[in-house]
Amino acid sequence: MARSDTDSWDLASSVGATATMVAAARAIASAEPDPLIDDPYAADLVRAVGVEFFTKLVDGEIALDGELAEGAALMTGVMAVRTKFFDDFFTAAVGGNSTEVAVGGNSTDAGIRQAVILASGLDSRAYRLPWPDGTVVYELDQPAVIGAKTATMAKIGATPTAERRTVAVDLRDDWPAALEAAGFDRAAPSAWSAEGLLAYLPPEAQDRLFDNITALSSPGSRLATEYHLPGMAADLRERGQVLSEQWRQHGLDLDLANLWYDGERNSVVDYLTDRGWSVTARRRPDLFADYGRTFPTADSAALQRNSQSVIAIRN
Repeated sequence: MARSDTDSWDLASSVGATATMVAAARAIASAEPDPLIDDPYAADLVRAVGVEFFTKLVDGEIALDGELAEGAALMTGVMAVRTKFFDDFFTAAVGGNSTEVAVGGNSTDAGIRQAVILASGLDSRAYRLPWPDGTVVYELDQPAVIGAKTATMAKIGATPTAERRTVAVDLRDDWPAALEAAGFDRAAPSAWSAEGLLAYLPPEAQDRLFDNITALSSPGSRLATEYHLPGMAADLRERGQVLSEQWRQHGLDLDLANLWYDGERNSVVDYLTDRGWSVTARRRPDLFADYGRTFPTADSAALQRNSQSVIAIRN
């Protein structure tokens, strides 16, 4: 079913199911030999959602071969690097020990004490990153998504490593007001993540998201996001159709092809620069190399090859 301005979802449907897909990739990546990331909660979160395909995937109960194996390996590799990128971003922003490779390999600890995870899905950073004392982590997502994750983490006995404040709000609504009502201080510097989000927004909503972040960000604030280069909507749709057909053979009826919004988008780099941010962007193969990984050469990886990882600092 095509997206609309009033659609909603949980972690087993529509856009929400992609959060479960990403968590499955994090679980698999965490179990690899010499893993790049360690997300000890991802597998439990996936199992709690109850989508049989993803549960069997993390439990190794699906035989991967051919195109399915290639697609799973690509997804796992990309998500491992993407997760590490955002982990390092937050660790550096709050003053931890990180090389923050995406901004050139220089340690840039900023001492920020409020972090905002937009469209948080099954993100477990509030529970697994070494946040300094006094850090508040705000998680924003649909009420059903926030409620399900919170209940699962409580059930498995997970304890946040920062003060976690959930903001159950649709990003199409007045989320800045909801965020401030939860205690966010726009006068203090903040660290923001918009991970795996932009492609699911209409072009004008992408601009509005960055306008709101800019209005809420004092000088020294930081933002990490990703940017697919212009003209990639058709490629995203085509790749989504291929994955959907592969997964349907294993009992998962999720139409990835209709989750994206068409339309010409503004360059994230240019848009943020024009609004007072200093922006650095790296192509995904370069980010792989920074983490000692080799980007896949398969044709199926072409879409990811042309995406950029972005870090911006508010002037």
